[in-house]
Amino acid sequence: MTTDTRPEQTSRLKKGITGPLLFLFILGDVLGAGVYALAGELAAESGGMMWAPLMLALAMALLTASSYAELVTKYPRAGGAAVFAQRAFGRPVVSFLVGFSMLAAGVTSAAGLSIAFAGDYLATFIDVPTALAAPVFLVLLALVNARGIKESVRSNVAMTVIEVSGLVLVIVVVAVAFGGGAGDAGRVLEVPDGVGVPAAVLGGALIAFYSFVGFEVSANVAEEVQDVSRVYPRALFGALAVAGVVYALIGVASAVIMPPADLAGSSSPLLDVVEASGVAVPGWAFSAIALVAVANGALLTMIMASRLAYGMAEEGLLPAPLARVLPSRRTPWVAIVVTTAVAVALTLVGDLAVLAETVVLLLLVVFVSTNLAVLVLRRDRVEHDHFRTPVVLPVLALVSCGVLLSQQSVQVWVYGGLLLAAGAVVHLLTRRFSPRRIESPPRR
Repeated sequence: MTTDTRPEQTSRLKKGITGPLLFLFILGDVLGAGVYALAGELAAESGGMMWAPLMLALAMALLTASSYAELVTKYPRAGGAAVFAQRAFGRPVVSFLVGFSMLAAGVTSAAGLSIAFAGDYLATFIDVPTALAAPVFLVLLALVNARGIKESVRSNVAMTVIEVSGLVLVIVVVAVAFGGGAGDAGRVLEVPDGVGVPAAVLGGALIAFYSFVGFEVSANVAEEVQDVSRVYPRALFGALAVAGVVYALIGVASAVIMPPADLAGSSSPLLDVVEASGVAVPGWAFSAIALVAVANGALLTMIMASRLAYGMAEEGLLPAPLARVLPSRRTPWVAIVVTTAVAVALTLVGDLAVLAETVVLLLLVVFVSTNLAVLVLRRDRVEHDHFRTPVVLPVLALVSCGVLLSQQSVQVWVYGGLLLAAGAVVHLLTRRFSPRRIESPPRR
């Protein structure tokens, strides 16, 4: 058993994130843009009981979140899951592949969000080709990111408030309509024809779980959080709890005001719900809110990707130049430039549907690694207080990840395997030509 004092070393990154800013950072990333399309998919899978799989998905997300809470407060370093894997397994190639999985998922997600931003939502206000609007959007996000973590997270505060306000608006207008005699509360217990309640809830949970993905991004800014051991668990669990409540209310409101069969498959479900309530809300207002939600998710994802690249470079898992920071702003400018360039390139690929499904697989690989790492590192000691999760929770988290992994198609597994193989080649080249060598922390 060893004592590690490294987390207490002075960081070159600025500690500009307070507890409230971290809470809103996580909340904004978890709610994200997906919720504005979630209700239609859940209605098709779970009928009026869409609130139940949302609650099950919340419980599954909290299991893995407990592992993040322990590891982030124990080792508050930029790099997140890759750093945890390096400490736990002492295998540079494993650490690299975990970090690479997270990077691939994050950058591809940002590229997809930029395409969504440049699509129908933006066309409501201005008609600009996606091939032009998406890259420009990503460059603007990079400028905000490079300006400073405090400025970036403060931008997230404003966007998160707008994003949540749109969801609250849906809940309020349905409540007003229901109070006036509209809707049918009995629909909240309905399931699709020919589907049992267990199948409807589990099938919906496999979709709903992805709506909670995003909390793991916060691990990559831990080095910039003030009093991380005390602040991080409160912000993490608090944000997930609030997101869960909002999701459940959206699920109930959607089922009450509209027959699930009518909502199923809708590409603009929340706008449909608002229109069904009969309460006058301008359609352009929801387009504006959706644009803000997409921009918020993309900004937070790019913050994560750049900090992850920086942290991996600090650990010797990526080329050393990625760890360079702006002297005045103390932000990882090389990592920001590189991750933005990759995201811009991905926007030019075109159809990212299959790659987006592969991103889900990659994130589950990251979650499995993190839950294993918290068990392996249980005997490791550090010289500062940190959150400690009960052993049973990461075990249950591994079971939940296994269930979700079993639902992935063969095609997605093939794409994921090819991407990880490409990452392994990059890692070997980095190790071969970089003068830096990774030194695993001593373990016994």
